[in-house]
Amino acid sequence: MNEAILQQASVSGFLRTILIIVVVWYVFKFLMRLLAPYLVKKVVQKAESNFRRQYEQQFGDMQNPYQNPANTNSSTNQNPRSTKKIGEYIDYEEIE
Repeated sequence: MNEAILQQASVSGFLRTILIIVVVWYVFKFLMRLLAPYLVKKVVQKAESNFRRQYEQQFGDMQNPYQNPANTNSSTNQNPRSTKKIGEYIDYEEIE
């Protein structure tokens, strides 16, 4: 008689455990659908700030010509490129 009660209690406990696992799984999936875009945005912003900081540490002395085009024009006027030709152009033709 005790075996039947013990067996019935373990089956109901097992079903209750499975039900709890399924409910927790679906609640987790629902919360991740709500929070995943926010978490991904934060991770991307953090990576961007790290890359920007590393770039500024490595190339901090150099100016970016795309950010300040007025300085680029003045610097090219001060240091014009040499227009001296080096070598000559040779046109090759295919012979069949």
